[in-house]
Amino acid sequence: PSSAGSFLQTASASGVSMTLERRATMHTKVGSALRGDNPKMAYFGTITVGSPPQDFVVVFDTGSGNLIVPGTECESEACKSHKQYNMVKSEAAKRINCDGSMVTDQADEITITFGTGKVTGQCIQDKICIGSACSTGAFISSLEESSNPFDSFTFDGVLGLALPMMAQSNMFSVMSRMQGEALLRQPLFSVFLSESDHEVSEVTFGAIKHEHMASDLFWVNVSGIAGYWEVLIEDVTIGGKRQNICKDCRVAVDTGTSQLAGPSEVVGQLTSALNVKENCDNYDSLPELGFIVGGRVLTMEKEHYVDKGYKEARRSCSMALMSLDIPPPTGPIFIFGIPFLQKYYTVYDPVNSRVGFAVAKHQGSTPSVLLSATDLDRPARGGSFLAAAAARK
Repeated sequence: PSSAGSFLQTASASGVSMTLERRATMHTKVGSALRGDNPKMAYFGTITVGSPPQDFVVVFDTGSGNLIVPGTECESEACKSHKQYNMVKSEAAKRINCDGSMVTDQADEITITFGTGKVTGQCIQDKICIGSACSTGAFISSLEESSNPFDSFTFDGVLGLALPMMAQSNMFSVMSRMQGEALLRQPLFSVFLSESDHEVSEVTFGAIKHEHMASDLFWVNVSGIAGYWEVLIEDVTIGGKRQNICKDCRVAVDTGTSQLAGPSEVVGQLTSALNVKENCDNYDSLPELGFIVGGRVLTMEKEHYVDKGYKEARRSCSMALMSLDIPPPTGPIFIFGIPFLQKYYTVYDPVNSRVGFAVAKHQGSTPSVLLSATDLDRPARGGSFLAAAAARK
């Protein structure tokens, strides 16, 4: 079919790359207003649905499983303030059940929760295009959206890129459709998020772009069963020292969340240990915060975990690590959102159920050294362990 051909033609070169736009946001996907005076960055791209195509600005979200866009039948303000999909105007559209099966009597509906908000929608099969790559797939067209948080979102919808088990069925999963028809050179996708407007952010389907990497790529197996791209945290470090406060924690790598988040108990321990002064007096001396994942130390500097702003015309600093308690069996879990993904280039491999990490290469900045966990335990001679690790590089 022609739709498969367009996928194949694009993928046969270097993968299907979608340029992402940076925008400021004051809300997270989990439905909580961001703390502090400074908005966070979020990244969006344009896809089309229907024939002829209808454009939608979506967040490419590794923390959810389905494509969701507002429908014209939705009367919620959250829908009407965004682009709405019109099924009547698409030649290829047809209603399906939300398990992917064909409708024999009356089609069902589905309700999906997003933190404090929810979406109720009908399920539709239609032509879906990511750039020049098009295929027939299934998605959710909203019939109702809660005002919190969707009313304030600066994008129309969400393109879920979680593991296929989080989608309603393989028809709803972008990667399942591509993989099932062998349409990509490699059945994976990768994400590079810029730190400024001087470089291009992109999500690439079917290829790993080594030009975005400032270190070797290492792989970590997915540890959960819920469909998140989650991996084990072996421990947390502060200033290169193990803290023994988060043994065998889990973290989900989530391109759809603008913050870092974690279980309130652990976040409280980290807040006490880091002791960020509200008046920013100790900002310049704050240490690196690290997470040991797959035997490597993934570090974040103070600009990643501290919100700086002004309160009553005075400088103000606070932890940018949000408390988020998700009950078992999905939680407790950390969320690594945009601040982490700006520093690390990530690759998502659904076939082998693993995530790849590398230090991202950004224009005009010196990348940090990717340390092995064994570097933390090996006493340095004639200098700090950081200097020793740099020398080994």
